[in-house]
Amino acid sequence: MQCPECQSTHVNKNGHKKGKQNYICVGCGRQFIEGYQLHKGDSENVKRECLKMYVNGLGFRAIGRVKNVHHTTIINWVKQVGKLLPDFYEAEITPQVGKLDELETFVG
Repeated sequence: MQCPECQSTHVNKNGHKKGKQNYICVGCGRQFIEGYQLHKGDSENVKRECLKMYVNGLGFRAIGRVKNVHHTTIINWVKQVGKLLPDFYEAEITPQVGKLDELETFVG
């Protein structure tokens, strides 16, 4: 058994945590469980696909349900990418004609 922090093999048992044996390193005092692995996070491919889905009009929660990623994580990814975009866009020519959708909505 090795400490994930200092790689020391001098560790002691330190109770149980969530049903698993907890250990403490004598050298650095780090507490850990056996088989400890750092969270790897989501792959860049999943992140790219989620951002494509967002750009194509899917909502955050819908993307989260499809990709099994929490919607707050997707929101944070969109914010990160948004910071890379320029603040404004200067059009070279101003359009003279606007295009409207032909769909009309009737109320009551």
